[in-house]
Amino acid sequence: MDALKLISAPSIKSELPQFNVGDTVKVHVRIKEGDKSRIQIFEGTVIAKKHGGIQETFTVRRVAHGCGVERVFPIHSPNVEKVEVVRSGKVRRSKLYYLRDRVGKAAKVKEAK
Repeated sequence: MDALKLISAPSIKSELPQFNVGDTVKVHVRIKEGDKSRIQIFEGTVIAKKHGGIQETFTVRRVAHGCGVERVFPIHSPNVEKVEVVRSGKVRRSKLYYLRDRVGKAAKVKEAK
């Protein structure tokens, strides 16, 4: 396991975005279409952070046209340009999977002060 950490250490991004579970974030993702690439913004609530080190991922959920959409992003992926924190949430859980069952205002997360 230590060998994996030594190999992956140089490829880890130096400036990691500081956000937690419950925060509303804008993830700027690079999308490749043929030979062109563009930036697409995916905004939603962080419902989970998993693993650690080079393989760390976070899950973002939003409701688009009445349908819940979740995307899992690797933090160290070159396709993730940047992560902006829109608002920080106050939660008492490390995984917010219970938001999947909630609709409307019940699915909101309180704002941290």
